[in-house]
Amino acid sequence: MNIPFNKPYFSGAEIAAVRQSFENLHTSGCGPFTKEAEARIKEITNSKYCLLTTSCTHALEISAILLNFQPGDEIIVPSYTFVSSALAFMMHGATPIFCDIRPDTLNIDEAQIEQLITPRTKAIVVVHYAGIACEMDEIKALTNKHKLTLIEDNAHGLFGTYKGQKLGSIGDLATQSFHETKNVSCGEGGALLVNKSEYFERAEIIREKGTNRSRFFRGQIDKYTWMDLGSSYVISDTLAAILTTQLRLYKDIQAKRRNIWTAYNESLTEWASINGFTVPTVPADREQSYHMYFMLAPNFKTRQAFIQRLKESRIGAVFHYVPLHDSPAAKHYGSPSGSDCPITRSISDRIVRLPFFTGMTEPEQTRVVQEIVKP
Repeated sequence: MNIPFNKPYFSGAEIAAVRQSFENLHTSGCGPFTKEAEARIKEITNSKYCLLTTSCTHALEISAILLNFQPGDEIIVPSYTFVSSALAFMMHGATPIFCDIRPDTLNIDEAQIEQLITPRTKAIVVVHYAGIACEMDEIKALTNKHKLTLIEDNAHGLFGTYKGQKLGSIGDLATQSFHETKNVSCGEGGALLVNKSEYFERAEIIREKGTNRSRFFRGQIDKYTWMDLGSSYVISDTLAAILTTQLRLYKDIQAKRRNIWTAYNESLTEWASINGFTVPTVPADREQSYHMYFMLAPNFKTRQAFIQRLKESRIGAVFHYVPLHDSPAAKHYGSPSGSDCPITRSISDRIVRLPFFTGMTEPEQTRVVQEIVKP
């Protein structure tokens, strides 16, 4: 594609940081760059603890292990999300119960959650789609009422807020993604944010192959040993070096992405209204993360023709998630849908995401807009 859907951001400083990780003689996990990145993420999200991981999926898996699921235990998750939001918990014994989404923000529909809660429900996973926060007051009230764990899948939402609260700080646990499509990236990476102190010590053990190795490195014990379940969820300090570089530049990155998002919205809102498309809804009481720009076509046929037309002009527009509750895996493993999820199906058929990346130039964006609005 002449203008791809995504292009990983590269500031130039990453190479020096990678070199520094080798000069430090510490390229494995939990080195100086890991520690700096964790401190910066804690500050950005206002979370109590941060543990870098090899991916957001692995951060979700640690969350699942922490919850000690037993056969028959359930977790409520939106059907419109990436597979990891459900798979990580299914892998560790939970049955995902799929909830439909709101037609405006495309987030889990808080009004439908309570009817899905049963005596077997242990947690609710929320996904801040496109970095626009869910209705967290209502959802938090439900988790408090029913004594459930609240998990924020914040893969899209780093730098976003809800009524002044930073996304990633509201749930008992939260997860981040630093995949190449995210605002700040190290290619592949993630983080677990822990806001309920009782989870932290065990989360640290799970991340280190079930050992108390982290306490040993801090000089708190004279040897480490196998303590619990776990796996190798620790990210290389070399990847953390790349991530740290971008976290140092996050204000500049966010400013560029805000400009791109705003330019799309100002250029396309009128065209969308005339042509039956819908632009994103961002409630006034929250700050989005400027993770992506999407539109909703009036129907599937129009969406497909729109994507094909841009493709013929060498512009990479794409659709997004296929409903999880309709997936072959969900049906094979007997994971029931909490509802029919008609909004999820409709959104999946109609959504189109436009090229959006930090290094996108003004001429590139102008060309995308011109191709869209031309007669």
